[in-house]
Amino acid sequence: MVDTTNRGTGEGTTAPTDQLIIVSGLSGSGKTVALRTLEDLGYYCVDNLPAALMPAFVQAISQGGGGLQHKLAVGVDVRNRAENLNRLPEILAELARSDVGYHLVFLDTRDEVLIKRYSETRRRHPLSGDGLGLAEAIAEERRLLKPMLAIADRIVDTSNLNVHQLRRLVITEMGLAAGAMTLLFESFAYRRGVPTDADFVFDARCLPNPHWDAQLRPLSGKDAPVREWLEAKPEVAQFSGDLRGFLTTWLPRFESDGRSYVTICIGCTGGRHRSVYLAEQLAEHFRQRYTQVLTYHREME
Repeated sequence: MVDTTNRGTGEGTTAPTDQLIIVSGLSGSGKTVALRTLEDLGYYCVDNLPAALMPAFVQAISQGGGGLQHKLAVGVDVRNRAENLNRLPEILAELARSDVGYHLVFLDTRDEVLIKRYSETRRRHPLSGDGLGLAEAIAEERRLLKPMLAIADRIVDTSNLNVHQLRRLVITEMGLAAGAMTLLFESFAYRRGVPTDADFVFDARCLPNPHWDAQLRPLSGKDAPVREWLEAKPEVAQFSGDLRGFLTTWLPRFESDGRSYVTICIGCTGGRHRSVYLAEQLAEHFRQRYTQVLTYHREME
């Protein structure tokens, strides 16, 4: 079960008038995933921005035009100086006086899960350079981030979420996306298993495989030589066209049924050539119909 809490300036689960999304939380809780998802949704994102510079940042981007002032996101975490974190309520009050709406999201994770994640990824904790062990560093980080936690509009426990589930949460349950249905086209390798959150799964292993061309093998389906190779195969064009036709027919049914998020997964043997190419092609096609279309290439992340 996902533990989410709303409080502070946020009302309910949405923040439709907010100009600024602030993502904070513990190191290893998923802040990078959240910011990348917001970037996919069209937000202008800056990670590790000194909190004291937040008003100047918002003002500078707002003066740039292009509508960016309504889709900004910043990551603020323990890498900030302690005095900046302690001053955050004052900084946010300054934003409010300037009529800047904001929504502060804090990602939390249980200590034992964080320790396991650091062990699996072999990453260094930002505070480990102070001579602290991992458990001590996490405890110190919790202490330093108390000012952020105290004023968060939403607290999300990511202990039981994988990358896909967190992306979905940012887009839907956290209410940071507009009301239209969001499509995610995901490529994957069958040898690593089918994504558990797929709504549709299509198998591209029947198509010609660029892997057997030594010059194409190190490339991916996003590279021009691979695209040209696949586009020269009539069966690839037919397969892609059939998928477009199927989804064009049935996605509106999901939309009319109130669905806010649909994941379309395309798999091949290695998850780098055919599936990536098809996911990109389908995403490009459906961006003509849907405003929120994302791609995720599992084996390339």
